Amino acid sequence: MYSVENGVATILLNRPDKLNALTAAMLGELRDALTRAEADADVRAVLLTGAGRGFCAGQDLGDPEVTPGDDPVDLGITLDTNYNPVVRAMRSMPKPVVVGLNGVAAGAGANMALAADIVIGRKSAKFIQPFANLGLVPDAGGTYFMPRRIGMARAAGLAYLAMPITAEQAAQWGLIWDAVEDDAFDGAVKAVVEGLATGPTGGYAKTKEALNRSFQNSLDDQLDLERDLQSAASQSQDYREGVTAFIQKRKPDFTGN
Repeated sequence: MYSVENGVATILLNRPDKLNALTAAMLGELRDALTRAEADADVRAVLLTGAGRGFCAGQDLGDPEVTPGDDPVDLGITLDTNYNPVVRAMRSMPKPVVVGLNGVAAGAGANMALAADIVIGRKSAKFIQPFANLGLVPDAGGTYFMPRRIGMARAAGLAYLAMPITAEQAAQWGLIWDAVEDDAFDGAVKAVVEGLATGPTGGYAKTKEALNRSFQNSLDDQLDLERDLQSAASQSQDYREGVTAFIQKRKPDFTGN
């Protein structure tokens, strides 16, 4: 489901009876929703969350497309066709993407959450990488995001042992931004995403670009990139407004330009 309010595009994974387990059709709809949000000038931030008691249980293993029969299946094709375009769309989105982790995030569901810019979870929510239980490899960006966020030792532990951790522990490790009490979750997510939607979205896009490129760049390359991005940002209307508001001791009115 897709809706827009107060500059926020909310994308709701809406298969609560299956903990929002993913099918090819759902992933196609998710890609389309991300494309729509990127193209809509009225959208300045994106919220991805789940209906019911789970965020996303990962791939629906009952989907004939991924279930081995007499012949083996090639999940690489499924990743190329369905999952990887979603992860790439989230990371290239020039608007902040927030995941509201309302419940369990497993497998590709967990790793798609990690593709967001900011993840806020209920303390009771859980992350799990169940791939080892199926003889598979963490996918949808899992082997990329986890080592960068929490280091190789913890990433390896999650991948090999397939043990769940709570969102609270994930926040303590640095895997996600924050975990909040369950009854405060909706308000906390709303405050963050609506705050981003009123922020300097042009600056956010440039910051996202810098962060995306930081791991493959040398220090010299990154310093040059920061210089170029800051040169463009400092010529924006939002920078002018930010400085003016600071001097006048008022809240800035950013437009994203």
